[in-house]
Amino acid sequence: MIVLASASIDKLRQVPMSFWINVGIIIVGFTGGVWVLRKIREMNKIVLLIIVALFLSFVGFRWIYQRNEPSFLTPVIDHIAPFFPSKGKH
Repeated sequence: MIVLASASIDKLRQVPMSFWINVGIIIVGFTGGVWVLRKIREMNKIVLLIIVALFLSFVGFRWIYQRNEPSFLTPVIDHIAPFFPSKGKH
């Protein structure tokens, strides 16, 4: 039993520190996301709608300007992009 625990500890020591930092960031992000969602649930729905619309607008316009959208959204952005300025046309 002690040999098994010792082998497990040795394997954990070989895992790079950046992995543990990323795991910590994910745990903190998930916990923070749950906290934010609980606070949002208590908000006025109109204010929530305005905040979500502004966020999606900022992200969408950034994707259109920079053309760094996710690959599955490229067909949608291709249809919208001609109506807005982009980085490549300046």
